Amino acid sequence: MPNLNGKVAIVTGAGRGIGRAHALALAAAGANVVVNDLGGSLAGEGTDLSPAQQVVREIEAAGGAAVANGENVADFAGAGRMVEHAVSHFGRLDILVNNAGILRDRMLVNMSEEEWDAVIAVHLKGHFAPLRHAAAHWRERSKAGEELHARVINTSSPSGVFGNVGQTNYGAAKAGIAGLTLIAAQELGRYGVTVNCLAPNARTRMTEETFEMGDVPEGFDPLDPENISPVVVALCADEAQHITGQVFHVWGGAVNALHGWTAGELFSSDERWDADALLAAMRDRFPNGVAPDGMAAGMQRAGGQSLRA
Repeated sequence: MPNLNGKVAIVTGAGRGIGRAHALALAAAGANVVVNDLGGSLAGEGTDLSPAQQVVREIEAAGGAAVANGENVADFAGAGRMVEHAVSHFGRLDILVNNAGILRDRMLVNMSEEEWDAVIAVHLKGHFAPLRHAAAHWRERSKAGEELHARVINTSSPSGVFGNVGQTNYGAAKAGIAGLTLIAAQELGRYGVTVNCLAPNARTRMTEETFEMGDVPEGFDPLDPENISPVVVALCADEAQHITGQVFHVWGGAVNALHGWTAGELFSSDERWDADALLAAMRDRFPNGVAPDGMAAGMQRAGGQSLRA
């Protein structure tokens, strides 16, 4: 296991599921952990610090160091206080794992403005706000002459990279997080900060109410949330300093470094296209039409092209 001794990590949404697994794995690797969780419902309603406190107790029982934090990551000032909490309690910040999220699934024609706004706020703004405050902390340290090995791990979703019916709000936010990752990686590299992103598949309280995940198999469970965390620990190692701006799809033991938008199909003309001619060229290239494959097909393709241990 990579040695993260002395490093300080914030994990948002760490009271349950994937976030909890990340917090425990980072602590097991030696990091001190700020366990952030608002403790709300699946829809983001209410507050309860006890899930975060329970994870802190688990880390401390195993000999690690952790502190609970109940800030709302979608609140810009609250995200700043969370970063300050890490620095004041542990003296520094080295790792930010943005994981917190909610669901308000609805078909597009029935989705309310509030359902859209709530999901975009928690996921997309809830990534931006902690990242913005952490980046300012790291820039200040870098300008003071410190050589940094800082890490950001963002959380997208197969819904964001492949698309999934009934999740226009969630998928749009998760696609935005992948874009945020690419740009932040380019901006923060000068300070010694890498920014990567996960698109995980796991059985959690979010996914079990949204997708048919199937029965738990005997032996290795490909949907165990703990399958995702080794990717986080690996990317947080000092030796991963030059791996940045990547989106990793994770399903069981399969890890894909995804390729984003590519040049795809080229329709070339020596001059401005005439609309009729372009339409004819498109119909010739796509005689049966063309449409998104959807999340299931995307995940199946990814699983067949994976790096395996």
